[in-house]
Amino acid sequence: MFEKLNAQPADSLLALIKAFQADPRSYKVDLGVGVYRDENGSTPVMRAVKLAEKHLLETQDSKRYLGPEGDLAFVDLLKPIIFGADFDKTRVVGIQTPGGSGALRLGAELIASASADAKVWLGTPSWPNHAPIFDSARLAVKGYRFVDLAKQQIEFDLVLEALRAASAGDIILLHGCCHNPTGLDFDRAQWEQIASLLAERRLIPFIDLAYQGLGDGLDEDAEATRLILDSVDEALVAYSCDKNFGLYRERVGALYLVSRNPEQLKVADGNMAALARVNWSMPPDHGAAIVRVILESAELTDIWRQELLQMCTRINGNRTVLASAHPELEFIAKQRGLFSNLSMSKDTAVALRNKHGIYMADSGRMNLAGMQPADAKAIVKALVAEGTIGNRAAA
Repeated sequence: MFEKLNAQPADSLLALIKAFQADPRSYKVDLGVGVYRDENGSTPVMRAVKLAEKHLLETQDSKRYLGPEGDLAFVDLLKPIIFGADFDKTRVVGIQTPGGSGALRLGAELIASASADAKVWLGTPSWPNHAPIFDSARLAVKGYRFVDLAKQQIEFDLVLEALRAASAGDIILLHGCCHNPTGLDFDRAQWEQIASLLAERRLIPFIDLAYQGLGDGLDEDAEATRLILDSVDEALVAYSCDKNFGLYRERVGALYLVSRNPEQLKVADGNMAALARVNWSMPPDHGAAIVRVILESAELTDIWRQELLQMCTRINGNRTVLASAHPELEFIAKQRGLFSNLSMSKDTAVALRNKHGIYMADSGRMNLAGMQPADAKAIVKALVAEGTIGNRAAA
């Protein structure tokens, strides 16, 4: 049997991590995998998380199964954070998943079960795993250009063109905030046009909300999601707590279904649970339990919100420093989230690693949440040396 399998290429980001670790140079900069780092270069466990874990250690009296839906208290406690305190709770159901990736995969399988002929429209560039997730569910993926990286501008005419070309019932994958990999988000007026077209053409938004609170704040980063959900009859939302609770390895996420038809929503909820049962049977508990304990406590929630604000402020501070280091990088300060995506070839990215110790993805995606402000000059010097930006001093 195994002789019929084709060899698969190595994961490029995992290879990048290994290459960085093996690099013996005393000075090197890791802008690769998307994790937050503090001023010491560490990815710390948040204080709120530590306190929640202490509580669980002292009070948890069983490791019994929770069921395929996972921790439904965790799922419910996230709802006002995502959808707002005034959102009609009868319009939404949810299920715990292994991270945001698990939510996307479960959503893809639900779509395939409900409408196998539906196309999934994906603006490119996007997170590299987006298309493979939907491909693996045997859904047709239609890519359209989302941004001009050379100009660092959203190609909004092409976005509208794609929405007008989509058929009723097609799925439109949207980044709720902090677009991965570009950091370029739609403005309010653009979101309103998108919402109007989704409703008019009866398209189904699938919103990937993986970085809430790391752009401009919890409510600010949820604004686009709430606007879309107010405009459409049906939607899916994949949510991740990996970044905003710092629970990367715990794989904490949820999939939410939104509908104005309560009977259809009930049936969809049952199908979602059945698909989860055959995929992972039951999701891992620990990370979701941590989030639940935090959100059940006003004190821990306040600590978490303060820590999240500090992380957000630091990331945006990194953006400001790097943008100020060279005129051609000023656009970085206007973007949001962990990433920015420079326009460069793979050969240039390799040269940045090999010659200068600046590690970023071959696509030119930089994790700005992982840099130190003191690294800005070295990053700019390397980019100038490889011709990515011109040899001009910052203003």
